[in-house]
Amino acid sequence: MEQTREAAAAGGTQTVGAAAIGPCAAIPAEHMAFIREVLDRVGDKWSLLLIAVLESGPLRYTDLQRQVPGISQRMLTLTLRQLQQDGLISRTAYAEVPPRVEYALTPLGRGLHEIVTSLVGWAAAHHDEIREHRARAAAGQSSTGAGA
Repeated sequence: MEQTREAAAAGGTQTVGAAAIGPCAAIPAEHMAFIREVLDRVGDKWSLLLIAVLESGPLRYTDLQRQVPGISQRMLTLTLRQLQQDGLISRTAYAEVPPRVEYALTPLGRGLHEIVTSLVGWAAAHHDEIREHRARAAAGQSSTGAGA
């Protein structure tokens, strides 16, 4: 639904951003739901790690599984399919015996690589500090006997 605000000086209407101030203010309200979907997809932990790993070049399914510890076959398959649907990775099947399939970043996906690598690096650099904060928060909650 498009939001409008009366433009008093012009006597007409004007499209309003999704928010009055901040980064969402420049985004038309009617685009916000889809933008949240995109952010949910590219901000997913498995998507971030797969995009980071694929920067080195095309990889086969088993190579991806080895390079992203902890990802299940189901989650790897689902995440690859979703990233392909969004145009962030390509899937190339070769007519060989046995069949060979490779996944690679598309130009759109490569555009995310620097952002993803920075985010993964930040998480790696600060995981101890965040773990300490979580432990303190959990200890504080258990000592009061009630949640926030």
